[in-house]
Amino acid sequence: MQDVSTLVTQAREGRPRAVARLISLVEGASPQLREVMEALAPLTGGAYVVGLTGSPGVGKSTSTSALVTAYRKQGKRVGVLAVDPSSPFSGGALLGDRVRMAEHASDPGVYIRSMATRGHLGGLAWAAPQAIRVLDAAGCDVILVETVGVGQSEVEIASQADTSVVLLAPGMGDGIQAAKAGILEIGDVYVVNKADRDGADATARELNHMLGLGESRAPGDWRPPIVKTVAARGEGVDEVLAALEKHRAWMEERGVLAERRLSRAAREVETIAVTALRERIADLHGDRRLSALAERIVAGELDPYRAADELVAGVTDGT
Repeated sequence: MQDVSTLVTQAREGRPRAVARLISLVEGASPQLREVMEALAPLTGGAYVVGLTGSPGVGKSTSTSALVTAYRKQGKRVGVLAVDPSSPFSGGALLGDRVRMAEHASDPGVYIRSMATRGHLGGLAWAAPQAIRVLDAAGCDVILVETVGVGQSEVEIASQADTSVVLLAPGMGDGIQAAKAGILEIGDVYVVNKADRDGADATARELNHMLGLGESRAPGDWRPPIVKTVAARGEGVDEVLAALEKHRAWMEERGVLAERRLSRAAREVETIAVTALRERIADLHGDRRLSALAERIVAGELDPYRAADELVAGVTDGT
């Protein structure tokens, strides 16, 4: 067992090993997880969480690294949570984001953590919300959350970030994808990366057109800007930073930031409660109560919804 209070104190002092151990406790669903979260609770709420998402190959890791550089020039402590896909065979992950961000490895003002999805859908790892909380409590001013390369429906990052950045690149069919529901509807800021390639202007125009289709924004509502970058050369990164700060200021002025964080906390509580309930129900497999309900369903005496109600009532009552 590790001394949680000591780890938290060391994490606040900027010691990367302490931060790493706290996140490892989170990822491993350690018996000390509740103690960790209790200790961190009064220390959170200061970090600005930016999510970066997009299809594979658009330059998410390179863009994340460029943003780290820009924020460090402002003197801000930066945490990076980079999610990589897990192998369906070994369960491991390449964790290649660290390779692209190696230039920040020796910077004490930057903490980079790679996490495997471990089969979790939505573009994030299941432990991402708690890992974000650890980085927040550790004193990071900005937390950049880079999702795994995602498809049209994997939009979980929008529920975890204060500001969501959607990256696109010319020549990858994104213009057509912009017409479809899903990932391109969640952006607060859109970035057309690799803008030195042919088709970048066309991609930006098509995206702008799609954003205008059917929009019903009231005066003063946020209209997502479209920024063109060449992240590998640092071009356009200052413009992205300006767009992020503008969005943050808009959210703070209108109370949107507080609303998003309340919603995020509510979803986190709901997820924990549902997971605990699911685990308790799973413990009933082979239990006579579950078998008895199944027999009544097969016999036509009970419908599955009523049976589920009885099962949940029994689990929550502890009977």
